[in-house]
Amino acid sequence: MSIGNSPDGNSPEDARPFEDGRDDASASDRPSIGRALRQARIAAGLTLDDVSNATRVRVAIVHAIEEDNFAPCGGDVYARGHIRTLARAVHLDPAPLLDQYAAEHGARPAPTPAAPLFEAERIRPDRRAPNWTAAMVAAIVVVIGFVGFTLIKGTGGSDTVDTPVAKGPAATTKKPASPTPKSSKPTAQKPEPSESAIAAAPRDKVTVQVSATDGRSWISAKDHNGRTLFDGLLEKGDSQTFQDKEKIDLVLGDAGAIQLYVNGKKIQDDFRPGQVERLTYTKGDPVTG
Repeated sequence: MSIGNSPDGNSPEDARPFEDGRDDASASDRPSIGRALRQARIAAGLTLDDVSNATRVRVAIVHAIEEDNFAPCGGDVYARGHIRTLARAVHLDPAPLLDQYAAEHGARPAPTPAAPLFEAERIRPDRRAPNWTAAMVAAIVVVIGFVGFTLIKGTGGSDTVDTPVAKGPAATTKKPASPTPKSSKPTAQKPEPSESAIAAAPRDKVTVQVSATDGRSWISAKDHNGRTLFDGLLEKGDSQTFQDKEKIDLVLGDAGAIQLYVNGKKIQDDFRPGQVERLTYTKGDPVTG
């Protein structure tokens, strides 16, 4: 869907000469972020729909950014991610635009946890009604187990003979404390997870493990048919593993907080805190670990 496109696919504002008040500034003044992106898009012969299809950013958001309206992005973290994505799509270096955004909207804030509403890719999962049947079955099993344990404990199986206790505080019967046997074997410590454990991933499939090692992050994972495998927030220390016979598509809301293992190999990409990343991995990835 495009917003007010002319027959050639561009916005009506794209076709008219830039004769607004900003053209009165000196030639040394740099254009606004939105104006720079729009000029580069037109120079590349791309329409709003072309950029939206290439970046998966909605046409309405692309149009708003070209008008220097960053409110629909949903926050500074997402605005920077959209600016970086759109700049690459129209063959611009995103670094000067990000510096300009920081100068106009304040310095880069501390990494912000990924919001649960990510406008470009968020798919709300259907709410499921509580499974009352399973809850009732579980309650019945617990009751039966408790009754059985009580009967077994009351009928015998123990050599201890209950001693009647006289009433009053003076006549009390204390059970001698049984010595605690010391184990001759040291307690085995749980081994730390290693890359070798992940290396057992089958070669005929693509296996991706996503771990929130440095903070929490919203992630989305889809298989080769576009079916959603996971869509939600990973708390710090949580991890998810996905498999598909062809490919896994990922969207990371805060890539700097995530550690990836793909087909048994650790991905060494230097993701920055708050950076939004869209990634695709297949059976042959990664070429270098």
